[in-house]
Amino acid sequence: MIIESLLDTDLYKFSMMQVVLHHYPAAQVEYRFKCRNPGIDLVPYIDEIRAELAALCELRFTAEELDYLREMRFIKSDFVDFLGLFKLNSKYVTIEPAAAGNGEIDIHVRGPWLHTILFEVPLLAIVNEVYFRNTQPGLDLAEGRRRLHEKVAMLHETPDFEHCHIADYGTRRRFSRDWHEEVLVALRDGLGRQLAGTSNVWFAKRLGMTPLGTLAHEYLQAHQALGPRLRDSMVAALETWAREYRGDLGIALSDVYGLEAFLRDFDMYFCKLFDGARHDSGDPFAWGERMIAHYRANRVDPRSKVLVFSDGLDIPKVMQLYEHFRGRCLLAFGVGTNLSNDVGPEPLNIVIKMVRCNGQPVAKLSDSPGKNMCDDEAYVTYLRQVFEIPASQG
Repeated sequence: MIIESLLDTDLYKFSMMQVVLHHYPAAQVEYRFKCRNPGIDLVPYIDEIRAELAALCELRFTAEELDYLREMRFIKSDFVDFLGLFKLNSKYVTIEPAAAGNGEIDIHVRGPWLHTILFEVPLLAIVNEVYFRNTQPGLDLAEGRRRLHEKVAMLHETPDFEHCHIADYGTRRRFSRDWHEEVLVALRDGLGRQLAGTSNVWFAKRLGMTPLGTLAHEYLQAHQALGPRLRDSMVAALETWAREYRGDLGIALSDVYGLEAFLRDFDMYFCKLFDGARHDSGDPFAWGERMIAHYRANRVDPRSKVLVFSDGLDIPKVMQLYEHFRGRCLLAFGVGTNLSNDVGPEPLNIVIKMVRCNGQPVAKLSDSPGKNMCDDEAYVTYLRQVFEIPASQG
């Protein structure tokens, strides 16, 4: 089995799932898979992926795992009790060759949000590992270890970077589960306090690390269908989050509608209420400058706020951003694929994104063109109009 525990996922899945349980238990959603690499043939591996899905759906949370979750300050007891009864159900997932017959596969997840939210991360990890164990059998990982050693040395041994902290965000696109664990052990032993933690709850538990995460795009996208009206969906999502966590887990995601739209809604109230914001598309330097200026304009000292960078980072980019912004704000860096899948072969750029909620299309129109996955062009046009998003964006 590739996935041996339901904890082998990102922490923000649990923090979002708790909100779903308490506020939107009846919501129905649909997710869709996409591989952004051209020319990748995944069709030969469908049966293996289905077999791993079936094994995933046999897992239950153990008493020890539930106790671990219960110890987290923001996890509520009724949610842990619910997880004690929880089991993923494969009836909500279909995996088929794409109709185009070009080697792509269609993975659709449809069903109650509460019962499907935990599929995304393990499914992506399964697709990755099945693909690489078939296309790179017996790969010598010496090159991956050499690259990893260089990254650790670069961050740990460069003068004046001892307060530059990174976190592992690499579960979804890792080369394999075993390699992911080896990377985390090397980072823990090589970086010490410079490793802030990992988004992966299972490895955090196993390796004595801090689990990290707040919310993802799907949470904000769903509010396009759940909020009082579309224009107020960002505000509704952030206010619901604040009601649930009462100031905890206070990192807002800024790129569902692009930075301009985010800043219009992220007013003085949210600037003061939330601990900071996360960057996940567009120019990170321009984004950071805009966020610092926005905090100042709202009479908030940016040095008291966290800017989290997490978009396609490698260690040199982390160091550039740290050098540029240090002393002007608090900084955090989430590094994903460049840590968990940099062993030689080109990583897969795969995603599973929410595309509908309660029968209504939802979309992300980020600051990086090409990341939108909505199949309803009329809705995308309407979304652009409502949030004053230029046609060149997303």
